[in-house]
Amino acid sequence: MLSGWVTIRKVRCFALCFAITIGSVATPIGNPQNLLLANYVNLGDAFTPFFIHLAIPTAINLFIALLIVRFFYPPSKECFLPPSEEPVRDPSLARLAKLSLTIILILVGIRIIAGFIAWTPFPLMIIALTAAAPVLIASHKRIEILKKVDWYTLVFFAAMFVLMQSVYNTRFFQSAIDYSMVTTVPVIMTVSVIVSQFISNVPFVALFQPLIIQEGMSVQQILALAAGSTIAGNLTILGAASNVIVIQHAETEGYSLSFWEFFRIGLPLTMINIVVYSLFLSF
Repeated sequence: MLSGWVTIRKVRCFALCFAITIGSVATPIGNPQNLLLANYVNLGDAFTPFFIHLAIPTAINLFIALLIVRFFYPPSKECFLPPSEEPVRDPSLARLAKLSLTIILILVGIRIIAGFIAWTPFPLMIIALTAAAPVLIASHKRIEILKKVDWYTLVFFAAMFVLMQSVYNTRFFQSAIDYSMVTTVPVIMTVSVIVSQFISNVPFVALFQPLIIQEGMSVQQILALAAGSTIAGNLTILGAASNVIVIQHAETEGYSLSFWEFFRIGLPLTMINIVVYSLFLSF
């Protein structure tokens, strides 16, 4: 039987992985694949359609994730750790971080308001770049912060985008897959979840998005592609880069999650996620 120390940390690891994955579904800047779709397809301000169609099912799926994790790892008194408050080690950097968060909220609000008057003031990527500016410009630790960026993962995805564009240019997928069958919301979500396990969710969307215009997908179908490619991260460790990052950090603290340990919880959770999102996007 696992010790309480290991159990509670594994529960926190599962909770973090699932919360990051599911929580990122409901906005166009929640994850890279949503941002790719929002920049590629004209969705107005992008925040409004994501919020209208995906906010409620995302809240439901977050609650379901809690129930499933608790089912596999029932809470017990010996597993609870005393609460601890992390001290602020750099007040100056903390203030800049708060400023960055404020900038994000203001710019998101401007984008939403602009959407109601059919005016796009700036691209979505400007939100991230502007929010990062205070830290990168004003912080005396800017070089140290830049060094801590996961450049290996960024280079990996950049290479995957080049590969996916090359694959698309060969027309291999276009000839091998009958896209006329991938039209309903449940099918789009299921295909997104499965294929994302093999080529990761961001490259999958990069490969699929040129076909969006070609097939004339509706807003609901586009959002199904976004949701399906995102919750693919709940099925296996390799389904999302965030899972790998969380588990790599866990290993540095002396514990980890195995592939099958993740899969036995991720499989029922992902199946329920597909049903919930499909119901809300279909009706």
